[in-house]
Amino acid sequence: MKQTTSKTIISTPDAPAAIGAYSQAVIANNTLYISGQIPLDPKTMEAVEGGFEAQARQVFENLSAVLKAANCDWTNVAKLNVYMTDLSVFAKLNVIMSEYVADPYPARAAVQVAALPRGVEIEIDAVAFVD
Repeated sequence: MKQTTSKTIISTPDAPAAIGAYSQAVIANNTLYISGQIPLDPKTMEAVEGGFEAQARQVFENLSAVLKAANCDWTNVAKLNVYMTDLSVFAKLNVIMSEYVADPYPARAAVQVAALPRGVEIEIDAVAFVD
């Protein structure tokens, strides 16, 4: 963790490095804000192959790595924002999400978008509380 005057920057090699002018995550006032994660393999920085299900699992793995770097886990997550290029796979999202997140579930939005970075099918950002 890197401490600045008003916020703590979270960074881990276990999630994809930022591909722009942003941090993987920031803690401010006991709230963790995780930047949108796309299905990049953190070792190769390439999008995973295998379709929506493989991409969704990689996104959840990337989010898990950032949560761990902030000394949090999925029980700390209060809100997820999901961006997908095809809402017809929404049921698959719910199945995969349930592999990572247990009841009581965080709040969530899911929206269809025209395109995502690197031509991927899903991106998720998160807000969590820090104990």
